[in-house]
Amino acid sequence: MSKIKTYFEESYNELMHKVTWPTWSDLQSSAILVMISSVIIALVIFAMDITFSNSMELFYDLFK
Repeated sequence: MSKIKTYFEESYNELMHKVTWPTWSDLQSSAILVMISSVIIALVIFAMDITFSNSMELFYDLFK
């Protein structure tokens, strides 16, 4: 039981005294960067999907 208590005490101590927490503006900047990156990656994958779909459709139409 003392091992569990020690674990929680050390975890609390590390979270409160050793961890550097980001500021609110840092969090907002990171969130915006992640959202923009996600949209760009989604658009790239969408364009690749459309291109591949059209090329496969053209390929199959040639051999009908």
